Formats: sequence, structure tokens, C-alpha cells
Amino acid sequence: MSNRLASTQSLYLRKHADNPIDWWSWCEEALATAKEQNKPIFLSIGYSSCHWCTVMEGEAFSDSAIAEYMNANFLPIKVDREERPDIDSIYMQALQMMTGQGGWPLNIFLTPDDRVPFYGGTYFPVDPRYGRPGFLQVLQSVRHFYDVEKEKLNSFKQEILGILQQSTILPASESDSLSEELLLTGIEANTGVINVSANDFGRPSFPMIPYANLALQGSRFQFKSRYDGQKVSYQRGEDLALGGIYDSVGGGFHRYTVDSTWTVPHFEKMLYDNGQILEYLANLWSAGKQEPAFERAIAGTIAWLKREMTSPEGYFYAAQDADSFISPDASEPEEGAFYVWRYEELEQILTPIELDHLKTAFTITEKGNFEGSNVLQCRGGGQFSKTLEAILEKLFEVRYGAKPTEITTFPPARNNQEAKTFPWKGRIPAVTDTKMIVAWNSLMISGLARAYGVFGESSYWELATRAAKFILDNQWVNGRLHRLNYEGQATVLAQSEDYAFFIKALLDLYAASPSDKYWLEKAIEVQQEFDEFFWSIEMGGYYNTAADDSEDLLVRERSYVDNATPAANGIAIANLIRLALLTENLNYLDRAEQALQAFSAVLEQSPQACPSLFIALDWYGQATVVRAAQETLKRLISKYFPTVAYQVETDLPDNAVAIVCRGLACLEPAQSEEQLLAQIQQASQCHNA
Repeated sequence: MSNRLASTQSLYLRKHADNPIDWWSWCEEALATAKEQNKPIFLSIGYSSCHWCTVMEGEAFSDSAIAEYMNANFLPIKVDREERPDIDSIYMQALQMMTGQGGWPLNIFLTPDDRVPFYGGTYFPVDPRYGRPGFLQVLQSVRHFYDVEKEKLNSFKQEILGILQQSTILPASESDSLSEELLLTGIEANTGVINVSANDFGRPSFPMIPYANLALQGSRFQFKSRYDGQKVSYQRGEDLALGGIYDSVGGGFHRYTVDSTWTVPHFEKMLYDNGQILEYLANLWSAGKQEPAFERAIAGTIAWLKREMTSPEGYFYAAQDADSFISPDASEPEEGAFYVWRYEELEQILTPIELDHLKTAFTITEKGNFEGSNVLQCRGGGQFSKTLEAILEKLFEVRYGAKPTEITTFPPARNNQEAKTFPWKGRIPAVTDTKMIVAWNSLMISGLARAYGVFGESSYWELATRAAKFILDNQWVNGRLHRLNYEGQATVLAQSEDYAFFIKALLDLYAASPSDKYWLEKAIEVQQEFDEFFWSIEMGGYYNTAADDSEDLLVRERSYVDNATPAANGIAIANLIRLALLTENLNYLDRAEQALQAFSAVLEQSPQACPSLFIALDWYGQATVVRAAQETLKRLISKYFPTVAYQVETDLPDNAVAIVCRGLACLEPAQSEEQLLAQIQQASQCHNA
């Protein structure tokens, strides 16, 4: 018999609909019921493509003895972190305080009267193993502690709540200076984060694009540093485009690799990674690193996006699972099954000459590099031969059941049942989470806009603008932006990252086509709403949640730490500076300065936590606008000028090709494109770099 989650829209929650646990979603009724019945809340947070979330669903959450005890002694609540990142952020911080580490599934226990956490963990097995206690044992111990150790419970609660509340108060800065020295220190520190060394051996490898962005952006400065920013940022691009993290057969990037050699991925594909990587690789190309693998990965990823991740309405789906079924009769999906290749399978598909050719280009062995199978990892860069391209098309046909030219759209498997019953012509694909998330769509729109600006491919522009128009036309309900869309239904009020990333996407569309002021006008409108509901008047910066949408939260955070996605405040501050340049409205600049001052101590004391804030600081110091004719701007857009905005100008002085203004001062009108480029280079530099 299904539980309450069967009627929810979230794929992650519906995966738990047949559990014997009496799950609730996060809502007022659930919180009130826990308080009324004096039951501790068991809060479990995850997401649809999370491997260990799936494992725990099939094990502990499907166990009848655990469910019987859980239902009698706790009020169990399931949360999709992709729906409610605000809830996830607070309780992840609490878990890290308690245990020193975090991750998903995030399983944490809260007192029913005030929702303060008092015990937590991640994956719990049914029986004790992996050095972890069995889940029933955990539940019994927690309930005993809640009933018997009231004094210890209250003391611990107050300590946790105090730390959470204190975390919302930013440290005071020792100076009010937003100096060039501070910027250069931040660039060096964050470049060091992605500088691969022998000490990194054995660690997982994540894209970490916010860090790579700052390393690349900072590499234009000539200053004394322990790291070669250009070399480090180029290396990150090669690791991504040539590594096993990139799907060389079907396109698209997996979430990370489990090793330090970028070989074996954790196979889920997330929209937010792919959008950021598109923008980063396009920037590398425009900065002069024109490695064919970058262009190939961009084109392949956009082909995957168009084929598998774009809805008929034009928005982009959220994610694809890591696991898929080998056959319709399989009881459980297997990790990476859709993507990997057994050696004997390759021998059947390819001729001996073709297999040798493939082995020359990719790391393929009889033993394989992942559980007896092979993940394709390029041995080196350069252009693929027509022969190699034809071989990869053969593999594509085996996987998808048709040649690339024969597939325009590949239908998503929306759940395990669809995956097992649809008559696929090739392999059974992983399940796709088809919800639309404004923040993640915005990251992809930015990536597509930049790829269009660099390569001029019209299909990139069409994908980007169609998704942006879908959001503009469908995600406002009663005058407010909403974060999610489930098959035409907008839901859940937007959070700060939705506003910040979407405003950036609109500005990026305008940057790629500055003759079309529609995108700038829309960015201004959305910014006004963002400021009204999220801006901290007293302290500066933006809260994660709106003023009228925070009643159920323990604390109201202003996040600044970059993770797999950039922090909303870093993006938002850079947006303000770009808007100031393009509108000449200095209120935007005042707000940006106030926000940077609010986070200045963080920039000084924890530079490695916030590369996106340093990118905003770079915009603050080196913000430049170029006013020129449309044809002149077209030639500039494909180049890498990370703190430059563009405006079409039809009334230039005689013999001038452009006017360059840095901050609040303009240089003499440029009389030639050579002079124009020299002025942009000059304006983009720190004075002391």
C-alpha cells in the first residue's frame, strides 16, 4: 500500500511511496502533528539521482521491523533537497557540526516543538556494517535519549541552536578595504584549490567550476603567485573534456570521478554541472586555449541536452540517474550500466582494426577500469579522425538503438517502471528527473549563451532563449517567481539562487546579443523583485529565502560558500555591478558595495570558501563597459574579457570605433580596433598587478 508520498510531484519523494514507513512531506500539518503527538521528527533529505539515497530506500526504509518502530515512535518527513535547498542547507550545517562531515542521504532527528536537531548521520544500513550501527539500533537509542536524557537533550539543543544562529552573523572585518591586494590574495588561494598535486592522489575529482572560473579570470593579471593560473585553469579544462567524466559516446558530463585521475565517474548527469562546464570551456576557448576537445565536448554536451534533457516546452530537465537496468527482468539497476563497455562486447561490435583504433585513442583493456568494464577516457587531445568518429557512432547506435543523425529526441524514462517496460531499441537508459528548476536552467542558459557568443552556432541561441522565455512566461504565479515546474505547473516560491542565476542568465543573453534590449529589461524587472523580498537592509547581502517564506525555518541564512554551484550572493553582487554599468543607475553599485563590505571579513579570513565573491570583487574593481556599433561588438563578444559589458552605440564621435569606460571614468574614444583592444586590456588590469 502506498503512503502519502505517492501523491507528491517530486520523483525523489515518489521513489519512497511504497515504503512501509508512514512518510510525510515537509508541511505545516506534519510539523503540527509531531508537536501534538510529542514525536521526534525523523527528517531524511536526499535527491533523485543520489546513489546511497536509493540504496537506503531499498534497504532500511523498506524494512518492515524498522518501519513499525519508526511509525510508532517518530514522525518521519522526507524532503527533496532540490525542491528545498534552504531546509537542506540548515540541517546539513547542523550535521557537519555534530559529526564533522556531511553528505546525502542526510538523516537527522529534530525535537517536535521547535525543530532543533539533536542527532544525525548519513547512510545507515539495516544491520551493523561498514563501521556503522544498524538503523533500528539507531532509532531505539535516539528515542531512549529523547525520553530519558531530557537535561542533556535540552543542553545539546541550545548549543546547536546557538551555533546555527551565530552562523548567520557574519564576522566583522578588520578593515573596510576592498583592495586589489585582497582580490589577488583570493585569486591565488582559490587557484591553489584546483592545482592538482601528488597530494591529491586517490581523492575524488569534482569539476569545482566556481574555483576554475576564478583561476581563469585571475590568470589575466600579472602578479607574483605560487601558481600559474593559466596553466591550472587550462589543465582543469583538459581533465574535464578528456577524462572519463565526459561521456564521449553520448555527450554530457557526469557529476564527478571517484579517483584523482578523472577516469571512473559517479555516473549521474546533473544539469547544473553541464551548464557551468559549457560556459567554462567556451571561456577557455575564447581565452586562446583552442583545444579541439573543448569544442567537441561543448557540441556533444549540447547535442545530449537537446536530445535527452529538453522538454517539448523548451525547459531543461534536472538530472539523470547513475544507475540503470541491464534488462527488463533485472530486480535492481546497476551503476553505470548505460555507459560502460565490456571488452568482449567491443570485440563483437567492432572489427579488430576498429578496436585497435579505439584502444589507441581511449584507455581500454580486457580487464577494464570499472568492475570489469571500460569507461572511455581519452589518451590525449587533438582532433578526432573520421574513422574514430565513425567508431563512436557505432557505439552510440548500440547504446541508443539508432544512429545520431536518426535521433532528434530520446524520450525520458521518468521512473523505474517506465525504464523497464518501454520498448527501447538499445540499452535501457537511466531514469531522468524531468522537473524544471529555475536556478539550474539558468546555469545552462548562461552556458549556452556563452557558447553562442564564442562559436556563433544559432542552435545554441535557440535553446537558450526558448528556455529563458519559458521561465519568463510560466514561472510567475501571483506576481512572484517560483522555483520549480512539474509538467506545466509552477510550484514552490523561488529562492535566492533562482533569482541570482536567472538574472545572470538574462544578462548573459544580453551580452551575447547586445542589440536586443529585451533581455536587459527583463533582468532589471527580476532584480527589482529580488531586492524587494531578499535584500538584507540592515546587514547587506541577500537571504536564501524571501521575507514572507521563512516561517518554518530555524534560521534565515545568507549563503556565501560555493559548492557544486556558486553561492547566490557572489553571483548576485556581480549582477548588480553589471546592471550599474548597463543602466548607469548607481543605486546598483551602492548595493553591490554594501554587500561586498558585509562579506569582507569572509573574503579576508576564509578566501577558499567563496571564489564567486572574489569574482564579484573583480567586477567591482575592474568593471568596464564598451559602447560601439553592433558589428564591432560582434567581434569582441567571442573574446575573453571577463569583466566587460557591451552596449550598442550608434552616436559615436567622428572617426571613433568605440568608447571604453572603466567604472565611473571613460577613456578617450578609440580610433581603431587595435586601440580599442589595448584600452580593454588596460581597463581590465589591476593597477598593482
